[in-house]
Amino acid sequence: MAAAPVVPRMKLGSQGLEVSAQGLGCMGYGEGTPEADMVALLHHAVAAGVTMLDTSDIYGPHTNEILIGKALQGGVREKVDLATKFGISFADGKWEIRADPAYVRAACEGSLARLGVDCIDLYYQHRMDTNTPVEITILTRFSFLDRRRQMGEIKKLVEEGKVKYVGLSEASASTIRRAHAVHPITAVQLEWSLWSRNVEEDIIPTCRELGIGIVAYSPLGKGFLSRGAKMVDTLPDDDFRKSLPRFQPENMEKNAAIFERVSEMAARKGCTASQLALAWVHHKGSDVCPIPGTTKIQNLNQNVGALSVKLTPDDMAELESYATMDAVQGDRCNSNFLNTWKDSETPPLSSWKAT
Repeated sequence: MAAAPVVPRMKLGSQGLEVSAQGLGCMGYGEGTPEADMVALLHHAVAAGVTMLDTSDIYGPHTNEILIGKALQGGVREKVDLATKFGISFADGKWEIRADPAYVRAACEGSLARLGVDCIDLYYQHRMDTNTPVEITILTRFSFLDRRRQMGEIKKLVEEGKVKYVGLSEASASTIRRAHAVHPITAVQLEWSLWSRNVEEDIIPTCRELGIGIVAYSPLGKGFLSRGAKMVDTLPDDDFRKSLPRFQPENMEKNAAIFERVSEMAARKGCTASQLALAWVHHKGSDVCPIPGTTKIQNLNQNVGALSVKLTPDDMAELESYATMDAVQGDRCNSNFLNTWKDSETPPLSSWKAT
């Protein structure tokens, strides 16, 4: 018999979506790990109450959604809060950020087929298309010649029942405002952890002003807040983290002190460093749903244990003093194609050329 759920539910955003207070980032599933093990992990997560499953069509590409689709069979779908994303295309050896209406439609239909579902609970724009105004993606397509307005693809997909709620990922505060003005945005996904806190300046306040839920990816600092500097030595040569400035030897040597201090405090609190770092994210607000990723059941259980770690305002202040923006060395992203699209703006609607 499956264990009783131990993860509470939370309201995400202000449009009615409810999810588990901690989710599961599924990036990497199916890449070198036996499929049966990943299906077992997903079933274990759902039994424990971790029902917010986060994937994307670009993970694989496509294989991640296919694997999750298999895990959703046998009545599991009804227990899951399913999130996936569109907006990053990889074809003929070329990466491209796209959010034009035709692409959005094709991407959604493809995700539905791979996942084996008729509706996506939360559909994110994965990266902002700097060639397409967000209003065009979300709501309207204008013809300035005949002044007719046609409904844009995201709104159409919602009206057709193929998408329940709409989200953005790595969007600037102004883009979030513009999108929310034409269609309710339920959640914004962003990188937020003890050592990635730049979003606290304007993006988090904007989400809270507008009643938009916050989904924190990489809440464990891409593994750093779990294992510290030694984690780099265990990464395979093709692991993308090896290219990130923050993980370079000259920066990691300085960043290691952050993990050491977090570990010392965790020992005092009777938890692991990763549980303490994850608890910090949970304590940043009842509107925040972190989605740590893991391929191991024991790590998932440990992450769930972070929900039991209680932090006082003094504890929070102490943790934040360890990892100020000035103390963390190196950018969270490198200069490659995908990572240049972070906290991005889209062009103004007035620049759109109707076709």
